[in-house]
Amino acid sequence: MSGFRLKSLRITIFIACLACSSRFQTCSARKTKYTKQFKNIGKDYDGYSYHDNKFLDGSNRVTTPLKNADSSIFNVLDFGAKGDGKTDDTKAFEAAWAAACQVQGSTVMVPSGSLFLVKPVTFSGPNCGSNIVFQLDGKIIAPTSSSAWGSGLLQWLDFSKLQGITIRGKGTIDGQGSVWWNDSTEESESETPTTGDSFYGGNQDSISGELSSKMPSTKPTALRFYGSSDVTVTGITIQNSPQTHLKFDDCIGVQVSDVSVSSPGDSPNTDGIHLQNSNGVVIYNTNLACGDDCVSIQTGCSNVFVHNVNCGPGHGISIGGLGKDNTKACVSNVTVRDITMQDTMTGVRIKTWQGGSGSVSGVMFSNIQVSEVQTPIMIDQFYCDKSRCENETSAVAISDINFVNIKGTYTEKPVHFACSDSLPCSGVTLTTIQLKPAQAASQLDAPYCWETYGELKTSTIPPINCLQTGKPSKNKLHSNGDSC
Repeated sequence: MSGFRLKSLRITIFIACLACSSRFQTCSARKTKYTKQFKNIGKDYDGYSYHDNKFLDGSNRVTTPLKNADSSIFNVLDFGAKGDGKTDDTKAFEAAWAAACQVQGSTVMVPSGSLFLVKPVTFSGPNCGSNIVFQLDGKIIAPTSSSAWGSGLLQWLDFSKLQGITIRGKGTIDGQGSVWWNDSTEESESETPTTGDSFYGGNQDSISGELSSKMPSTKPTALRFYGSSDVTVTGITIQNSPQTHLKFDDCIGVQVSDVSVSSPGDSPNTDGIHLQNSNGVVIYNTNLACGDDCVSIQTGCSNVFVHNVNCGPGHGISIGGLGKDNTKACVSNVTVRDITMQDTMTGVRIKTWQGGSGSVSGVMFSNIQVSEVQTPIMIDQFYCDKSRCENETSAVAISDINFVNIKGTYTEKPVHFACSDSLPCSGVTLTTIQLKPAQAASQLDAPYCWETYGELKTSTIPPINCLQTGKPSKNKLHSNGDSC
C-alpha cells in the first residue's frame, strides 16, 4: 500500500512540473511579442510623432504637415504652394509661417526652382518664437492685378514685431513694379493705409494677368520690417519694387549684407533701402541700383554704419528729407564710408524742409568715389519736391558734418551748401576733396555755399572758398524751439 502511494505522489509532481513549464513558455512568448512590437514602434518614433505608412502619399510625403525629423523646417510646398507663378500661393506661405512661428529657431523654406505668386501678406509676432529664418532660394513675385491691392496698401511682404528674424538665401523678390510706374498717377505719401482693404480681393487662382483697371495711387514697399529687433537680410535680390525696395521702421539691431537691389534709374520713388526710427544699423557689401535714394536715412535714426556699398543709378545716399509739415526730426551718429557711386543725381547729401525742428549731428561721409555724379556733396535746408514751398523761419539744425576723401567726376556742380538764414549749418569740415568735371572743357557751376560755417582741413579741388570759417554769430542763431 505504501508503494502505491509513493508512485501516485511522483505522478502528481510530474504533472505539476509540466503545467508550470507550459505557463513559463507562454509568458516568455508574450514578453517576446511585446518587446518586438515596442522595437518596431521605436523605429518610427522620433520623439515628436509616429510615422505610419498610412499617413504617406505615393511620393512618400506627409499628406498633413507633421513635426518630423526636420521638425524646425517648414517648406511652403508642403503647405500647398504650387510654385508655378500663376496660382496664388499666399495661404500656403501663411500656413508655413504659422507653423514655424510656434518653434524657436525654425526655418521657413522657399525652395529654388519655383516661382511663387504671393499677395500682400504680414508675417507677424509678437508671440512667435525668436530667431526664425526665412530661407529664400526661389523667386517670389507680386500680383499685377489692381484687385489684389484694394484701394492701396503700403507694404507687400511685411515682417512685424519679431525678435531675431533673418531673411537669407540666393532667391529673388520681384515687385513687378512696371505696371505701377507706367500707370502714371499722382504720387501719394500717405503713411496710413485705407481701412477695410482686403488682401484677397478678386480671383485667387489667376491674379497675375492683365490689369483690369488702374493701379492704386498708394504704392507698396516690397519688403518691410517693423517693430523688430536683431534683423538680418543677406544674400537675396530685391527688384522692381513699386516703391521702396527694403524698409526698416522702428527696428533695433539691423544687418544688411550681400544684398542686390535693382530697378530702372527712371522708376519713381524706388528707394533702395529706407531707414526710419531705427537704431544700430549696419549695411555693407551691397549693390543698389534704383530710381531714388540708394539709402535713405529718415527721422529717428541713430548709430547707422553704411560701408562698401555700390550705388547707381539713383539719387545717392541721403539723410532726409527731414522736418516736413513742421515736424521734429532727429538723426545722429551716421557713418557712410567706402562707397562707389556712378550716374547718380547726388552723391552724399542732407536735405531738410523749411519749418521743421530737431537736429542732424555727428555725420561722417568718407572715402567716396564718384563718377559722373551731378552734385557729389550737398546740404540743402530748403528742400522742396513741389513747384513751390513757403518760406519759413524754423529749421532742422545741422552741425558736426564731415566730408573726407571724396574724389571723382561731376556733371553739374561739385558742392552745394544751402543752409538756413535763421539757423545756419555749423561744424562742417572738408578734407581731401578732389572733384573734377566729367567733361574737361565743360563750363559748370562753381561750389555754392550759403550760411555754412566750418573749416577746410586741406586744400580742395576745386577751391571751396565760399565756406565761412568758425561759427555763426550768436545773433544769427535762433533756437528751433524743439531740440533733440
